[in-house]
Amino acid sequence: MAQAATRTARDRAVHRYGPRLAHSAQAGDRAGGIPGWLDERRRSGTFEVRRIPFGEMVKWRIDPDTGNLVHDSGRFFSIEGLTVRADSGTTWSQPIINQPETGVLGILVKEIDGVLRFLMQAKMEPGNIGLFQLGPTVQATRSNYTGVHRGRPTPYIEYFVGERRGEVLTDVLQSEQGDSFLRKRNRNMVVEITEDIEVRDDYRWLTLGEIHQLLAVDNLVNMDARTVLSSLPFPPGDEDAAPHSDTEILSWLTGIKTRHEREVVTSPLARIEDWRRTPAEIARSDGRHLRVLAVSVQAGNREVTNWTQPLLAAQRQGIAAFIVRRTAGEPQVLVQGLTQPGTFDVAEMAPTVQCVTDGWHDLPEKPPYLDYVLAVPDDRVHYSALLSEEGGRFYRRDNRYLVVEADETLGGDPPDAYRWLGFSQLKRFTGYSNHVDVEARTLIACLQSLWGKEPLWARG
Repeated sequence: MAQAATRTARDRAVHRYGPRLAHSAQAGDRAGGIPGWLDERRRSGTFEVRRIPFGEMVKWRIDPDTGNLVHDSGRFFSIEGLTVRADSGTTWSQPIINQPETGVLGILVKEIDGVLRFLMQAKMEPGNIGLFQLGPTVQATRSNYTGVHRGRPTPYIEYFVGERRGEVLTDVLQSEQGDSFLRKRNRNMVVEITEDIEVRDDYRWLTLGEIHQLLAVDNLVNMDARTVLSSLPFPPGDEDAAPHSDTEILSWLTGIKTRHEREVVTSPLARIEDWRRTPAEIARSDGRHLRVLAVSVQAGNREVTNWTQPLLAAQRQGIAAFIVRRTAGEPQVLVQGLTQPGTFDVAEMAPTVQCVTDGWHDLPEKPPYLDYVLAVPDDRVHYSALLSEEGGRFYRRDNRYLVVEADETLGGDPPDAYRWLGFSQLKRFTGYSNHVDVEARTLIACLQSLWGKEPLWARG
């Protein structure tokens, strides 16, 4: 019943906003100035991030009983141990970010000169490649916007959770990285306003077309902006392009969840097996997976201007890819049902290939379609860029995101863990919580950026 109501509301949003979003996607010629603007914002103040030993962190400590990294306030987040016992009998342990509070990722939109424009932020995060990337209007944890840190108020938050809230285009709880967060979700929102507002120095109005151009630039549009963009009620394609009904897809995903039940329990970080601890990092003995480190941050434009914190760092660059195929109305997308230790509800729809925790080299077992994605000829690559993961929790972590077209060798039915979905159908599932993982949502935003410019949407 809830999903039926969600689809009805989304259909109304698509009908009302789809044409306006399509118009915005074709408008704008100012994207070329945004990299320079981000550089100017970086030069406008004092911004520095440096690695430090854990013992130099302020207001953070290593719990003497568990070895967990915790904040003195008991809020924000902690880094703990996680022990996973899969139904296959495999058991492993790893660090995990435990942040039970729900943040807000929100974009304000406003019609200016007849075109919908998006208020985007030059967002500094300590783990960002380049420090500043293009973020949503609001990117704040609950601790941030409720003032736990006793810093400056979060700009524009009142349009999302306050009395001045505008008309909602999208509003859905979405998951974070299931390999690194324990059941973490954020509220993804797009809200339209009609009133004039002051535009602060770290913000710019951009058309959707300008944002789409910037998505092609390495490490420029941040993860939080991408996940919000993926949920936009974009114009639908050919509903008949979907080879399976929504009910069939839900049944398939539910089957994966029930077949892959696993026991996931938090454990003391000091006692996880096969991990070594030094004064400056916690890492696996074999050099694989993620590692934990600490940084000191100076950032003049943030709510709090000086702080220290732990971050997770990737040892290797990863890859996430959609394989797509053309139909008469819109592309179809091959997704997999993927289980990860921190996923809120066991499994979510994920990219065709998702090798982001430990790269794709020397894997104990190659996932299906990896060889195809790595060897695909250039004329079948429709999108390719290095994109950063969330810079507030990850240290310079980026992955190669790809959209590639299937050839005749990929005919026939895929393995049972995979299904073809129509693009509009996949976007519908972003309107439900816990159905589409964050890497897939990034690729939805990337594929959406090709709308109207690529033969993938050419009608037969």
